[in-house]
Amino acid sequence: MNIGAHISIAGGIINAPERAASLDCEIMQIFTRSPRGGKAPELTKEVIGEFKILAAKYQILNTYIHTPYYINFASLDNKIRYGSVSIVRDELERGSLIGAKYVMTHLGSAKGMTHDESIQKVIETLKKTLENYSGKTKLLLENSAGAGEIIGSSLADLKTIIDGIDSKSIAGICLDTQHSFASGYDWRDYKKTIARINQELGLKNIKLFHINDSLTDFNSKRDRHAHIGEGKIGAKAFQDIAAFANKNNVDMILETEHDEVEKDINLLKSFRDN
Repeated sequence: MNIGAHISIAGGIINAPERAASLDCEIMQIFTRSPRGGKAPELTKEVIGEFKILAAKYQILNTYIHTPYYINFASLDNKIRYGSVSIVRDELERGSLIGAKYVMTHLGSAKGMTHDESIQKVIETLKKTLENYSGKTKLLLENSAGAGEIIGSSLADLKTIIDGIDSKSIAGICLDTQHSFASGYDWRDYKKTIARINQELGLKNIKLFHINDSLTDFNSKRDRHAHIGEGKIGAKAFQDIAAFANKNNVDMILETEHDEVEKDINLLKSFRDN
């Protein structure tokens, strides 16, 4: 199990490996385009080659890609929905070019439809996204914090979606600890929560952790990250999560503020290595 953080690509993705290494990252998560919109920077042969050389030089063992914020697989607006198909498919193709292990994505909002309709719409749209895809980079679905009508706060729903698509190109989920805590999974009672997750999702479907403490209370439905051990979840829970991740070889990515993310990384390493 390896530990890292989300890293800026300001100036181009080739700058990310050195930035990651400066924070003691063993792995990293990046955007390959602006998360808020606009055309993606071209990945030329030169850029791809240099990125791979630098990732090796700085001993970045795995690279993960996060899709932009505006993805919505269940939108009633065809332009938004099919735009999401195009962007996520492109991110998978770009991931395959640079050697990324996974692309992770949120699913969007159920606004204007019932819960069951939204789940079926996501399945239908993700099938289109993965149609005839043969790249090496696999897709992960990320759980949400549960605000409003955002899809994916229930791990049982994510399992339904994965089973409904039945594609080898979906590896499983990226489990965000803060999002799950905010949506009703209480990591402070680790044994009960891990048993619940196993029942709803299956532990084998956890392929990556977003490892964040929570500024907000349990079941708050709010997405607010805190540094490890400084939020409502607390350090003891992260010791248990790190032990699970280490045993099952599941990498952990921090999405905490960079003012203290290096401290978070080294704290998690101490949990792993002791």
